[in-house]
Amino acid sequence: MRIMINWINRERPARQFPLSNFDRLSHELKPCDVLLVEGRTRVSDIIRWLTNSPWTHAALYIGRLHDVEDEELRATIASLYSGDTKDRLIVESLLGHGTIVRALSSYDCEHLRICRPSRLSRDDATSVTRHAISHVGLDYDVRQILDLARFLFPWFLLPRRWASTLFHRSAGRPEKTVCSTMIAESFGHVSFPILPLIKHTEEGEPRFFRRNPKLCTPSDFDYSPYFEIIKYPFMDFNHEEYQLLPWKGVGMLSAEEADIYVESDEAPNTGDQ
Repeated sequence: MRIMINWINRERPARQFPLSNFDRLSHELKPCDVLLVEGRTRVSDIIRWLTNSPWTHAALYIGRLHDVEDEELRATIASLYSGDTKDRLIVESLLGHGTIVRALSSYDCEHLRICRPSRLSRDDATSVTRHAISHVGLDYDVRQILDLARFLFPWFLLPRRWASTLFHRSAGRPEKTVCSTMIAESFGHVSFPILPLIKHTEEGEPRFFRRNPKLCTPSDFDYSPYFEIIKYPFMDFNHEEYQLLPWKGVGMLSAEEADIYVESDEAPNTGDQ
């Protein structure tokens, strides 16, 4: 089993040309932001194919230890992480590792996106973090990934409920979990919506129904209207400032880069005649 996990967890090389500024992103993160990751492993390729999305993993940002106001929760997190107390921390569920707390810097070479829960209160943010931390130590649920694949397959190839545990409900603390389910359950703990079903009563009043957290995928946080999408490029511009971007750079591209990017020795057209 370990040999199989190591094989499907083997990573391709990181992007040669990063799409975002990790330093800026890491400084702008707030506790309870959901961090989406474009994974580079074989299991990431499977999730990407199943969900038709580049986002194959999700982690919950919990901040640095001194950012955690609740003393009991801070002590619990400190007991689970042996690194520098100034490290920015995330909690996540990983194949081969289970649910763990580790440093945000683990993703400094990855393509990332921030999904920020809109208007989440400070008390609820603490509750979300506490609930996520309560999952630390759980094994990764490989069976759930297989069942999710079965659920997402066209029904005429394989009936969704055949041998599936996605619809089984059990009381008490779960024994295993996956990244997006763990995070969805944590937000569900404070009744914060991700992609709810909304129906109306006969009187026209809306009623929300929480999506089964076992069906939640990383892309759901990207699609959710209740999360703000935040990106941090290497250089910002506003309004017409894009016309002032320093495009000129003749002779600066390597042979490999020149196959992908185009250099120009002309000033950009500002539209003025």
